Amino acid sequence: MQNVRGKNLLLFHFIVLLFGFTSVLGALISVSALPLVIYRMGLAAIGLALFFLIFHPNYFYLPKRLWGEVILGGVIIGVHWVTFFYAIKIAGVSLALSMMATGALITAILDPLFNRRKILGYELIFGGLTTIGIFLIYQAEFEHILGISIALLSAFLSSLFTILNRNMVVKAKAITLSFYELAVGFIVGLLVTFFSDEITIQSFELKEYDIIWIFILAFLCTSYAFNISIKVMRHLSSFTIMMVINLEPIYGMILSLLIWKDKEFLSLNFYLGFLIVIFSILMNGIYKIKKQGIN
Repeated sequence: MQNVRGKNLLLFHFIVLLFGFTSVLGALISVSALPLVIYRMGLAAIGLALFFLIFHPNYFYLPKRLWGEVILGGVIIGVHWVTFFYAIKIAGVSLALSMMATGALITAILDPLFNRRKILGYELIFGGLTTIGIFLIYQAEFEHILGISIALLSAFLSSLFTILNRNMVVKAKAITLSFYELAVGFIVGLLVTFFSDEITIQSFELKEYDIIWIFILAFLCTSYAFNISIKVMRHLSSFTIMMVINLEPIYGMILSLLIWKDKEFLSLNFYLGFLIVIFSILMNGIYKIKKQGIN
């Protein structure tokens, strides 16, 4: 059992690396947040549908009792990605990624409420350390208050989505959940465009290399990564998932620095806060290893 959990944890680290790469792709692609999410979810859903039709038609089956939760999950993930990419557009890759670190603290509070269990002190402590780091970042980059607020909303939705899917994945195939949630998110994105005066046909026009980045985003970083991220929820807790996702800023920042070098400059307080976030992740891992050793 422990070996299975370890393999799933390592696999999820790779998925988080792909998630970190999505922030880089989001900055490279010229279209705005909503059209980008529509392209991403639509192509990813089409890719999974073709896979089902060719290899596993039975994967389309979803128990009726799960339809309400799946539709809710699709709406949540759609809005999450819109807010995430919008935060990147207005505040930059590094700042948007770092705000996502609050997801662990949010999960430490939400998960017990949804699953009717007691709040664990160590989750609050490590989640709180992350929040302290975020507070330093907030003080350092006050002019990005809008971007921070949007990214925090995105983190909340990510936490809610994780908890919801953690409970559903034992009732249906992960890849089936992925397909329907992506399809619902795509439909939600299309509906939003009808009520937005800012989104026009021209908003969906792609520049020279956009189609390449969008295909990588849709099929590698969404169809594949999204499915695996739900699949590992069978073996990992919601809090562990959100703590590992906190490594996304590390991967994303390294990738963005390799690509743009000094394009994004952030103050000393930003990096100090970021180090606290990293420290909380490491301490959580050490604590859990010791706890498992005792048990």
